[in-house]
Formats: sequence, C-alpha cells, structure tokens
Amino acid sequence: MDKAIFVLNGPNLNLLGTREPEIYGTDTLADIETACQAVAERLGVPLIFRQTNHEGELVDWLQEARTAAAGVLLNAGALTHTSVALYDAIKAMAIPVLEIHLSNPLRREAFRHQSYIGMAAHGTIAGFGLRSYVLGMEALAPLIQVRS
Repeated sequence: MDKAIFVLNGPNLNLLGTREPEIYGTDTLADIETACQAVAERLGVPLIFRQTNHEGELVDWLQEARTAAAGVLLNAGALTHTSVALYDAIKAMAIPVLEIHLSNPLRREAFRHQSYIGMAAHGTIAGFGLRSYVLGMEALAPLIQVRS
C-alpha cells in the first residue's frame, strides 16, 4: 500500500513515561511508536508517527492526511474534550479515523467524559495503555483494506 497510516498525538503525550505513570503507564511515546511500526511492517503499510502540543498543527496534519493517508489513529490528549476544530477536521475526511486513549476517559474526571473526537471518529479504543495503539492499528487494517 502506498498511503500511510498516520498516528497523530496531541498535547503532553511527549511526556509519557514520566507524566502520571499511575494513569498513563511507564511506556514512552518512543515505545508506542516502536509498537506501531512493528504492526505497520506486518501489515505492509507505511507509518507516519507525530506528536505536537499545538491544536492547529493537529488540524494541519489531519488535513494533510485527507489525501496522503489510508487512515488515522488520533490521540488528541486533552484536546479530545475541547476541540471543535479537530471535530470539524475529522468530519471533512473520507478516510477512517480512530480515536485512541491510553486510559479510559469514562473512568476519570467528569470533564473527560465528553469527546468531540469520538463524535466524529469511526470508533474509539481506550483503556489499554500502549496496547490501545496496537489494537487501533489492527482495527484500522480491514477498514483500509491491507493484509492482516
């Protein structure tokens, strides 16, 4: 497959491994990228893995993905609960977008129960730590018609 899977990560995910390990675990963003790369290689699809602390950059990447990607995994971090701009960007996409979370937002503070990303995404995988990303990659495969 020529088109890549984009794995896009939002604010504070660069701090994984040290930020609230009791919630997010001890895996780093580099560990997650390594796990995603292994699945991408098995599926025979290129991987683009990115992280930013800026909402507008995530919007730009989603717009880029409209033509450059086969599908997207998006962990928007706290922007999940606040960003209508990300919601609108996802709604403008014809490719599948899966919402990913390391923790289960529904088991956390009430303000995390609202997900603008989830309202626009094809599906959501949450609560499995690093494995949420692996499950997301595997769930995306049949939606983008790659070998599994």
